[in-house]
Amino acid sequence: MKDDLIAALLRAVDPAIVLRRPEELMLYEYDGSALDQGMPEVVVVPRTTAEVAACVKVAAQLGAPIVARGAGTGLAGGSVPEQGGLVISLARLNRILAIDPLARTARVQSGVINTDLSLAAARYGLHFAPDPSSQRSSTIGGNIATNAGGPHCLKYGVTTNHVLAATVVLANGEVIEVGSAAADAPGYDLLGVIVGSEGTLGIVTEALVKLTPNPEAVRTFLAIYDDLDAASATVSAIIAHGIIPAALEMLVGQGIAAVEAAVQAGYPADARAVLLIEIDGLCEEVATQAEQIASLCRQYGARELRAAQDEAQRAKLWAGRKGALAACARIAPHYHIQDGVVPRSRLPELLRLTEAVADRHQITIVNIFHAGDGNLHPLLLFDLRQPGALERAVAASEEILQACVAAGGTISGEHGIGIEKRDYLGWIFGPADLAAFADVRAVFDPAGVMNPCKLLPSGSSCADIRHARGALRAIDRGAWI
Repeated sequence: MKDDLIAALLRAVDPAIVLRRPEELMLYEYDGSALDQGMPEVVVVPRTTAEVAACVKVAAQLGAPIVARGAGTGLAGGSVPEQGGLVISLARLNRILAIDPLARTARVQSGVINTDLSLAAARYGLHFAPDPSSQRSSTIGGNIATNAGGPHCLKYGVTTNHVLAATVVLANGEVIEVGSAAADAPGYDLLGVIVGSEGTLGIVTEALVKLTPNPEAVRTFLAIYDDLDAASATVSAIIAHGIIPAALEMLVGQGIAAVEAAVQAGYPADARAVLLIEIDGLCEEVATQAEQIASLCRQYGARELRAAQDEAQRAKLWAGRKGALAACARIAPHYHIQDGVVPRSRLPELLRLTEAVADRHQITIVNIFHAGDGNLHPLLLFDLRQPGALERAVAASEEILQACVAAGGTISGEHGIGIEKRDYLGWIFGPADLAAFADVRAVFDPAGVMNPCKLLPSGSSCADIRHARGALRAIDRGAWI
């Protein structure tokens, strides 16, 4: 099939966008975690929606797997071509097509870098609110595929709350528009189905997104604790008092020292835990909340509360948080990161469990996470050169995710499911739920070519997708959707 696929692509589109040399393909065999790998048979880097559609049509006619890829910063294997086939990189679809400051919207191509959109909107006093830690390199299309979050999603919501409409290339190469600029458009919410579907239903090439006004005032604090339970209790207390910070992050133990050594952000290396708290809004509102937060931090045992005095200090504090993943390379060369979610009140319990799991599996686990919404990010650090290290890391991460589910939480808050967690869905969904998911997927992609073997458990996401009820109905009527 490989030679036929390449030959057909070379006939269908400009040969200059078709990559097929081994040294070119190697760049697309992994994502940000680099643990799951798969070599594509061919890669295309189209410049327009029409070229994306032409490539999809060619691959689908040959039954070849089709995997969309943004910047490759994902952490769950969602863009890894596990089954080979065609990778469609959206890196060249990187134009901001229009910004409407009155409507507070932007029309962008999927390859636009997250931060670049905010920089372009800044002249109008606006920004794009979702802010994953990879925002300086991750793309809007990738954010949509995984329904990405970030620290400021505590107040402003995840990606789905900021997408109004999208241009989508379906599995047969047809191009459709889903969603609407209208606040409450009638009909089925197909956009809601597409966002977070990880490229299994189609490929988003353009999106109409909301822009958020820059706040009048911003205050950023670093609360320092010698006791982990005290820091966790402060998180719950702040929310319970009716304060919704723009961001409420926690760093624990060894991770604080690693971040400080790498970034010199001003984090005390001897602290048991620190909270990075940011509030924003009207000047009067922020002033009142700042006093309340200072009182609550003292009441719940903070040994010190530091406030950023200017934008430079604020940027430094955030550089520490955003650079935490890279900083932990000082501890070990390889990592496996999870993003389970628990109720805020269960944070102390899960953090203690994480430490026990680390001891039991003889692995280093650093906790640096979105405490405000209970989105844990245990960072399991190891060296692949040590026999059994990866297996211990995977076993430890499974134990942590199972504990998250048992605590009333879930297995992913923002990274997506991909390859990594696809077989864990059975922990939170029953057979009827999974069958319904497969049915929906089959209606969009009856041949099962769009990012196969991702998101849904193995029995409902690979070849078996062709036997789902939706696929049979679509095939019977000679249509793709």
